Amino acid sequence: MGCVVAIHLMTAIVLVMVKTPVTTIKPLKITPPIEIQLVSEVTTIAEPVTAVAEVEPIKAPKPQSVSVAEEKPEPKKAVQPVVKKETAKPKVGTKPTTTINTTTKIVKDKPVIKQPIRSQESDAAAQESALAADNERKILAAQAEKATQQAHAKAMRESQAVADAKAKADREAQAESDAKAAREAAQAAAREKANQQAAAASNTPVNFTATNANWASAPNFSFPARARRAAKSGETFRVVLILQVNKQGGIDNVSLAQSSGNAALDREAQQQVRSGKFKPFTKHGVPVVGNVTLPISYAVP
Repeated sequence: MGCVVAIHLMTAIVLVMVKTPVTTIKPLKITPPIEIQLVSEVTTIAEPVTAVAEVEPIKAPKPQSVSVAEEKPEPKKAVQPVVKKETAKPKVGTKPTTTINTTTKIVKDKPVIKQPIRSQESDAAAQESALAADNERKILAAQAEKATQQAHAKAMRESQAVADAKAKADREAQAESDAKAAREAAQAAAREKANQQAAAASNTPVNFTATNANWASAPNFSFPARARRAAKSGETFRVVLILQVNKQGGIDNVSLAQSSGNAALDREAQQQVRSGKFKPFTKHGVPVVGNVTLPISYAVP
């Protein structure tokens, strides 16, 4: 639109600057007889210019000769024909009068350059087409961006779902492992408790006979020399001892169940038996504390 206004403005300036041609009146040759001539000259007036900016007219220099005033173009107005006036025939004896043809030549105005309507319409259509194409590209770009965001969001949701499923599986596995460990711990605690109960039960001394006792290392029983003073050669003394044997087979306590009649021999027998060690007594395969009655016979050398 700005281009069209600029073209119209330049056209107006050119029209103002165009110098109007000077029309001179020339005498007509007298040719007898004088005939009436009708001279008409139709000119096409350019269409009025629309939307032309106002331009300050430029003063043209005054012409040397008489000039026809510049006519402003009027839309589609026909020029009236100019008619030659008939001159009267000269009378006899009189000089013929001269008729001057006052016909003036109308100068055509230079047509104003006007942008064709079709060109304007095509430009507007091209602009609309370009705008529509640009809008379509923007819409497609927005749709592509939206599709990309949706795909990304979907991938994130799927990844989150996978991560949640994995976390759930890990939690279930951890819960199962914890439950298994708890079961094992409970079983171990139960076994430990059972062992403690068994151990507590095994701390109660169980009575055994001498035939059930097996020496891991037997003590050395010998008649003591200090007990010979009151004994005769070949005489036999019998001492019965009660021994408390721990779970490892060691002798923790020795008590006198039956005396030999010789106090020195009784004391010596209790000392000598402590040097020995039994194999542990067991009950149902579990070591227990046992009380065993052990008779010992001494012969005087």
